[in-house]
Amino acid sequence: MLTRLASVLIGLIGTLSVACAQDFRIEDVASARSLDVAQLKPNTIAFSDQAAGADGGKGLLRFEDWPRTYPVQKKYLALFPAYTEPKIVKAATAGSKADTKTDAKGDADPVTEKLYMYVAQARFVLDRTPAAIDLSRYVTLPFLEKIDPAIKHKAIAPSDLPPLTDQQGAGNENPDRKWCTGRANLICIQSSYALEGKIPLGIMLANKLRDSSKKISDHIDFDSELSQVSPAELDQAGLKDLTKLDTPVAGVLEQNTFYVNEIMKFGKFFAVFQDHPTDADKTVVTAFMALAIEGSVFDKKREFENVPVLRNLVPEQVLLGRSSFNSGESISAGLPKYARNEVRRIAGILAREK
Repeated sequence: MLTRLASVLIGLIGTLSVACAQDFRIEDVASARSLDVAQLKPNTIAFSDQAAGADGGKGLLRFEDWPRTYPVQKKYLALFPAYTEPKIVKAATAGSKADTKTDAKGDADPVTEKLYMYVAQARFVLDRTPAAIDLSRYVTLPFLEKIDPAIKHKAIAPSDLPPLTDQQGAGNENPDRKWCTGRANLICIQSSYALEGKIPLGIMLANKLRDSSKKISDHIDFDSELSQVSPAELDQAGLKDLTKLDTPVAGVLEQNTFYVNEIMKFGKFFAVFQDHPTDADKTVVTAFMALAIEGSVFDKKREFENVPVLRNLVPEQVLLGRSSFNSGESISAGLPKYARNEVRRIAGILAREK
């Protein structure tokens, strides 16, 4: 009896030890991809983002500055390498002056849609060789569901994708291949996220007060593809330049979000798996999250600030997690917290599934 009890306790302690070992914590650094791998602590994710960065306090990087400031990032983290700010036709809202020029026929001329980038980077180590990590195992809906249970996903066929012809989809067609096609290990996903906490109530009030025919949605719907980049597509030299780690690239896991109904223009998650420089039994993962925010989101600042009850719902503050309306662990928490939680959960899943 005592022997059996001791065995159970030893097994329980062992299970708890494994669970603790797989519980990663976040450590903010100046630049995760520049951090020497030797400085990485066990079960720790080195994390950095540009939320404290550019453009007059917005904390986001102007897309137009991205190719000049971080050209390698732009090449790999934009929706596709040749991506540029798209031309769109803005519809005039009821009771407001149109902010677009018109031609002789009275049709609105297209204007450049200004975008701002939130870019996060993270680095962590897995206690497995790159050869022991089968990335195809993670190109599944269950993997996405484990990362963020608040976002609901369903698999769809490429033929189910709507054409990217409206204002939200303009400019997002991939010139190199059709979305959700062209890779062996790939799934096509339709997702939805209901904003949490007090944000839906604030949006309902804003929609009642706003003099606009276009209502703000209380949920975010998006279409994306999740894939394992094929070995033939792996640009070893370019990816090493991106990660600043000069060891062989074993694989890349990539999610491209090419349609979003509100707030964002596109998104990308990009994780690079490489040999550890000094330990053949370990793998270094450098992960990036890039989100393109529509410039029109920031145009709402004055509109919201003029209404006392909505002052804390200013989109800029909510996006950067600086509002009393922020809530939960997902997108409603603000991009900095959301990105940290996403990476931490992904690292935990990768560490557990051996």
